[in-house]
Amino acid sequence: MNTGFKRLLKIVVPILLGVFLVWYSYGSTSPEDRREIFRYIREADLFWVGISVCIGILSHISRAVRWNYLLEPLGYKPRISNNILFILIAYFANLGIPRSGEVLRATALATYEKVPFQKGFGTIVTERVIDLLMLLLIIFIALISQTTVILSYLKANGIGLTATLVLVAGGILMLFVFLAFLRRSSSRLAIKLKDLVKGLLDGVMSIFRMKYKWLFLLHTLFIWGAYIAMFWVIKFTVPETLGLSISEFLVAFIAGAFAMSTTNGGIGLYPIAVSKALSIYGISTVSGDAFGWIMWISQTLMVVVFGAISFLLLPLLNRNR
Repeated sequence: MNTGFKRLLKIVVPILLGVFLVWYSYGSTSPEDRREIFRYIREADLFWVGISVCIGILSHISRAVRWNYLLEPLGYKPRISNNILFILIAYFANLGIPRSGEVLRATALATYEKVPFQKGFGTIVTERVIDLLMLLLIIFIALISQTTVILSYLKANGIGLTATLVLVAGGILMLFVFLAFLRRSSSRLAIKLKDLVKGLLDGVMSIFRMKYKWLFLLHTLFIWGAYIAMFWVIKFTVPETLGLSISEFLVAFIAGAFAMSTTNGGIGLYPIAVSKALSIYGISTVSGDAFGWIMWISQTLMVVVFGAISFLLLPLLNRNR
């Protein structure tokens, strides 16, 4: 298959999927439910929406500071203000073309801070490895804290404890088979996967070699705490979700996190995934959809507005570079 065509598919397919899911979400609700969802969105308390957006901005600032802890061992220390603009631009770009933001971020770093593209991109990959590990940690915490609820939900949908254990055992077995395949195979796919795993391990190990490893860890915890907090405060905009605890919201948070990586910025899929997760705790489809859409709209607008401003500010603030 032509490389250009494959690249085009990677751009177009997520967008088309997102548009289809918006249409599906609209078509699968009754006119009465749609009116109720729109009412929730229209009457959402802007104070709490604003708090969520402010927390999101703080997480981006923390990420910009943390980035320098990865760059400093390489001999570079960009301005924090530039780092913030690079990050906001990257998130903005990812709304249009998935993963283009990472390339654009490294390119901007090379252009304005003279950090070689390969080195800058390597630190971004390391960041993504840490983010993946943090997401896995949150998934583990959610599974431990909500084990009873999750098992009850699976049982209600025809998946008992025995079937769950079989699935887990099957997953572990497949992991060992996969690792054995990687170790012995010399195919192009296996080599690429080995390089990927090596890159992930190198990224993790680089943390232990940095000067400010504990500050890096604190910023990492703050960033992901902020992600959860900006999600949690939206509950004050939908009355039915007020009684849910943080541990219960973690399940919906995880569902939303996976949705964000499936379509461009989670368009279409994010509200559906969050609503389905909230339904485990008895939240109605109308309230769940409203929660998901309020969260998605507020954060997407934040990325669009601040990302667009960053595009304009970056060359103006760096006229001499």
